[in-house]
Amino acid sequence: MLCVLLLTACSRDEWQDMQSPASQGGVFSLCEVGYEGETSGSRVSAGYDRLEFCIVDVDGCRVLDAKGRYDTTSCEIRVEGLHEGDYRLLVLAVRGNAAADGAEINTPMQIGDTWLSFPTDLRRPLSAEYYYAQKPFSVSIEDGREVTDVEGKVELRRLVSRLDFSFDYRNPNVRWAVTRQRVSLSDTRFCTTVSADGIPGGTDTGGTLELELAEGTSLCFLPTAEGSSLAGEVELFTRDWRGTQTRQTYSFGLEHTEANHIHKAETQVEHPEDRSALMFVSRAAYLNGNHKLILQDDEPKEVYTDSQQRQFDTAQPLQLELTDDGQLHARFYSPRGLGRVLVKARIPAVSDEYFELAYFDTIPGFADFYETMPLMERSAVCSTESGRLVEAGPLEPTDLADADFRVETTDPYWARLQGIEHGWTIRWGLYGGDPEREDGGPVGNWMGIRPVHCRESVALFLNFTYMVDMPEHEQILRENADKLYDDQKNPIRVEQVLAQMRQRRTLQVGLVYPGNGVVGLGGGSTFGAYQQAWFEHYWNAYSCSIMFHELGHVMGYGHSSSFTYGPWAEELMNNFYVQNIGNLPIDSPEYLNSKTNPNRYQ
Repeated sequence: MLCVLLLTACSRDEWQDMQSPASQGGVFSLCEVGYEGETSGSRVSAGYDRLEFCIVDVDGCRVLDAKGRYDTTSCEIRVEGLHEGDYRLLVLAVRGNAAADGAEINTPMQIGDTWLSFPTDLRRPLSAEYYYAQKPFSVSIEDGREVTDVEGKVELRRLVSRLDFSFDYRNPNVRWAVTRQRVSLSDTRFCTTVSADGIPGGTDTGGTLELELAEGTSLCFLPTAEGSSLAGEVELFTRDWRGTQTRQTYSFGLEHTEANHIHKAETQVEHPEDRSALMFVSRAAYLNGNHKLILQDDEPKEVYTDSQQRQFDTAQPLQLELTDDGQLHARFYSPRGLGRVLVKARIPAVSDEYFELAYFDTIPGFADFYETMPLMERSAVCSTESGRLVEAGPLEPTDLADADFRVETTDPYWARLQGIEHGWTIRWGLYGGDPEREDGGPVGNWMGIRPVHCRESVALFLNFTYMVDMPEHEQILRENADKLYDDQKNPIRVEQVLAQMRQRRTLQVGLVYPGNGVVGLGGGSTFGAYQQAWFEHYWNAYSCSIMFHELGHVMGYGHSSSFTYGPWAEELMNNFYVQNIGNLPIDSPEYLNSKTNPNRYQ
C-alpha cells in the first residue's frame, strides 16, 4: 500500500495490531530543529496540521509494500514489512494554513519527483511553515525476524527561508514616531517546488512585491530561485509632534536566500530629528517605556502615606522636575489623562529662553514618568520660544540647577485645571488603621485608607478647589447671604466665606470607620469621610453634605453654624456640587469607577 498518512492518531493497541510475528518493525522518533545558527537546539515535533512520509530504496524508488503509521501522541513513525536492504525515510510536515498558500502535496514515486508545489503567481509571504527530513536506515533479517537499524532521531528542518526586518535608530524617540513601514521587493524570483529529496526548484513569475511591515516583522518564503538575488527598498514614514510627516527610503539586498536560514535586512535610520533635544513621547513610546503609575491598588501603604513621596497641590497637579541624574520627571495627580502636552524648560546653562523640552501625546492619569533627556547624553539642538536654534550638551547634573517649566496644551481639561487658583495641599494618613486587614484595622473612628480612596480624594479636592473660584458659586453665596452664620448665629459676610474657602491649607486625608456611627471627621489639617461618601460625591447630595460638613469644621466652624448642620453644607454647597458636576474638572465617576474596584472594603 502507499505509505502516505494525513495526521491520523493511533492507539498502542493499533501499534500492536500492525506487527506480524516475524517482524519487530522500525520506530522513528521525530524532532524539530531550529533555523541554522539558532542555539535553541532540537525539540519534540508536534502540532503539525499535516504530516506525510514515504520510504524509498537505494535506487530512490518508492517502496509500495510496506506498512507505516504516525502516532501524534509520541511523535513516532512505525514501519514494517520491508525486505533486507538499505532505505531512506522521507518526511514532509506542515504547520499553518497550507490552503492559503495554494500548496499542493503530490505523491512522489521517485526521489526526484515533486512532492510540494506552489502557484507560480503566489507573490506573497507564506502563511504556513513547511518541514522536511530524510533519514537513512537499514533492515536485516535475524532469526527470521525483520530488524531495523535506526540511529538517532529524525530531524525536521524548515523548507522555508525567513527574512527579518529590523531598524537601528539613532534617536529612540523616532522609533515610536513611526506611522508606517513598507517593503518593496523588486524582480526577485522564488522557488515554487520541493522534490522528494528536499531540493527546492522551479521559479515564480516574478514582479514587484509590496508589503506592509511592523517593528520586528519576519516574512517566510521558499528560497530564491537559482540565479535570483533578493533586493528591494524599505519605506519609513514618521511624524513629529506637530503632525508633520516624513518619508524615507532605504535600499537593501541579499545575494540569495536558503532554506532553514534566517536572513536579515537591517536598516540604519538617519532621521532629521536625530539631533533634536525634544523628547517626543508618542503614545507608543509611553506604552513601551514601562512608566509606572502612582496611587495604584498595589502601592504599599508606606509609600502613599509618606508625604515625602506622595502629596500634591491641587493648583499644580502636574508636577515637573529634573532629577539629579538628568531625567525629566512628570507626575500627574489626576484621574483623567491630559493630551497634546508641550513642556518647555528654561535651563540657564542652555539658554535664557524657554525651549521645547518634551511633547506628550498623552500624559495618563496618575502618571509617574521618568526618562533621561537627550541633552544629558549628547549634543542636541534646542528650539527656543523666539525661534532660535541653540546647540547644547551633553550637560552635567550641576547644569540643571534653577530649571523651571511652562506647559502648553489645547486640551480643554488643562483649561479647567488652570482654573484652580487657590490650591490646597493634600496628603494621606492611616490614623492608626491598617489597610492590609480585611476590616481596615479600625482604631477609634478611623480605618486604613487604601489607594482606591486616595484617588477619589484627588478627584474631590480638584473639584472643590476649582469650584471655589467659579462665578456661579460666588453668585449662589451672594443670593443666599442670609443663610451664612457662625456658631453664635452671627451673620458671616460672603467675602469672608470666600476667603476661608480660598485660603491655602494642608490636609491629611483619611478614611472614617462607620462602625461607631460616625461618617465624617474634620478640623484643622484633618479630613476624613467614610467609604460611601468617597465613592458617591459626584451625584449623591447626602454624600456631598458629609464632605462639606467636614470642610466647615476645617474652616473653623462648629455644629451650631450653617457650615455643618446648616444650609451652607446641607443645602447650598452639596447641591451646587452635584448639579454642576459636569462643569468641574472630574466630571464623572467613570474615570475611577471605584464602586466596582475589588480593593474597596466590602
